[in-house]
Amino acid sequence: MIHELLAPAGNMESLSAAVNAGADAVYLGLKSFSARSFAKNFDKEEFIEAVKYCHLRRVKVYVTMNTLVKDNEVDLFLDDIDFIYKNGADAVLMQDFGMMMLVRKMYPDFNIHASTQFNNSSIDTIKFLYDIGIKRVVVSRELTLDEIKSIDVPIEIECFIHGALCVCYSGLCLMSSMIGSRSANRGSCAYPCRMIYKLYDGNKLIKENYLLSTKELYEGENFNELLNSNITSFKIEGRMKSPEYVYFVTKFYRNLIDGKKKNSKDVDILKILFNRSFTEGHLFNENIINGKSSSHIGLEIGKVTNINNKYIELNVKHIRQGDGIRIGNHGLTVNYLYDDKLNLVNEIYGKCFIKNTFKTKKSDKVFLTSSLYLKRKILNFVDKKVPINIYVKAIAGEKLLIDINGIKTYGEKVDRALNRSTTKEDIYSKISKLGDTPYYIESFKCDIDDNIFVPLSYLNNLRRESIKNYEESILKIERNIRKEIKFDKLEIPIAHYKTLVTNNLNDLTKDFDRFYTYDYNLFNKYKDKYNIYYIEERCKFKNDNLKGTVRNYFGYPNNSIADYSFNVFNIYTVYFLEQLGYTCVTLSPELKEVECNNLINNFYNKFKFYPNVEVLGKERVKVMTIKDNILNIKEKKEYTLENINKLRFKVIYINGLTYIYNYEETCVNNVNCNIRYNLE
Repeated sequence: MIHELLAPAGNMESLSAAVNAGADAVYLGLKSFSARSFAKNFDKEEFIEAVKYCHLRRVKVYVTMNTLVKDNEVDLFLDDIDFIYKNGADAVLMQDFGMMMLVRKMYPDFNIHASTQFNNSSIDTIKFLYDIGIKRVVVSRELTLDEIKSIDVPIEIECFIHGALCVCYSGLCLMSSMIGSRSANRGSCAYPCRMIYKLYDGNKLIKENYLLSTKELYEGENFNELLNSNITSFKIEGRMKSPEYVYFVTKFYRNLIDGKKKNSKDVDILKILFNRSFTEGHLFNENIINGKSSSHIGLEIGKVTNINNKYIELNVKHIRQGDGIRIGNHGLTVNYLYDDKLNLVNEIYGKCFIKNTFKTKKSDKVFLTSSLYLKRKILNFVDKKVPINIYVKAIAGEKLLIDINGIKTYGEKVDRALNRSTTKEDIYSKISKLGDTPYYIESFKCDIDDNIFVPLSYLNNLRRESIKNYEESILKIERNIRKEIKFDKLEIPIAHYKTLVTNNLNDLTKDFDRFYTYDYNLFNKYKDKYNIYYIEERCKFKNDNLKGTVRNYFGYPNNSIADYSFNVFNIYTVYFLEQLGYTCVTLSPELKEVECNNLINNFYNKFKFYPNVEVLGKERVKVMTIKDNILNIKEKKEYTLENINKLRFKVIYINGLTYIYNYEETCVNNVNCNIRYNLE
């Protein structure tokens, strides 16, 4: 299998770094609808430049439009889709199911990659995506390599191999949205997982630290196992990272893909560029939680050996003036570096001194967190050249021909020489002057008559014309016209139910129209007596096709209800879910009450019938769904997490998943649809 190396590009500098380090493809975002809205990203002129730069160097461009889209944003979203489609994007990454279906129908030849935000943790979801024509799936970081290998769906598989990790299943994290109105699903995550938390058992404090903060993903140790798997594309996280980070990490994995062995110095550089300590993650069943820090750690280079009123004495492997270091919890730039005689020096090995301007203690460790020297060295790369094959035909009486990789350019007829004849060496000397083009000649062939004459200046001009024609052939974009969609009326039975979520048998006699339960035994025993649905577990890799189910993943829609984990934000997601056969669709709890009402009205105005939707009337939503028992708590027992603002979140570990519930209940009452209550 040919593996793709996919690198991040938050701006043009990082894009150039990725391409020149050996990326096969880059992913980038426009100014809107990108899950990294705080990256610099690309305006439309920059995007056109980026596509040209990449395509001339045989690198693909994937565009991230992987946020959830509100109804009043749909036209702008589709305008951006139309723009990237017509201007050469090789694929688009998407999360929003409604937009995904619209793009599939409007641009059937446009490759869609299902973003990790789609929560591709279930093989049923992956099969579903393949069935609707999705080209590639970015699998959840929670999947193990064995699970990925067992995916028997003929779809391209993309997998993260390096960079920051989310502690929660992507697409299912609502914490940033619930506590600060900055939605991770809308590209504005405030990273509450990187904060300090206290864990309580009742009123007893168990522990306090960065309890939800993850390590950095690093797959350099067992990379050959990934190469021998069914993974199509190896993805590096980092659209908000520096160009030097992008270059070196890309180069590191390029070397591994090409069969070169890693060395310890390369791993040290990775640590200097960015790390929160490394983990091989869920791919290899490793612990992902750092716990002690949420910041860049750097590379350990020494320790504090003495302290006086003026200076701090260090013993380090190597340090330079201008380096960023961290001692204890204090970070600083080494503006003044002294040797053992207190002379200023630019660099030193072993014993040295810095000014005493902060509190530290003897034996504190010293970490190198940045290096101007390293940055300059990394970014001093040579621009990538791609190979071309050139064939020249110079036969007397025939038109001069230059053929570059099959693209032919003809000149004037070749004349016989009156004096000095043109040789094959003469032709090569002019044709090989490729200057600042991104090409080098891999093979050169020339059929030439004896005793002919071609003016060398003419060869120069024809070479330039042939390069131009070759590049135009690469950049030529053939795209179909956007198709219009006809929306059929769906036969949707509307019944405004009042629903209770319960695991208590006694509640089934209460004044509610239907019941949801997490207790399968309760559901199975009373499903024929009461209007009861089973809420399936989240994020199971393999699921049972149960009828009468509140679904938490895509697949098996018949007689099922789509839960709030479907992240329903707009009328198109509702329409296409109900068209598939979901009998009721739960709207996202990230939508305000007025937005829910507007969605219902917008749906009717567009499709001329009402949808069957549900909102959470009173319920503590799951703001995080986390794989494994990351807090080391007892199963099925309730605990409490408290953040720095004294907000308290219920936590429970059950069936291999840690659930964190919102600190307060959602309260929605005035929406003209089904209302769901959880009174526990």
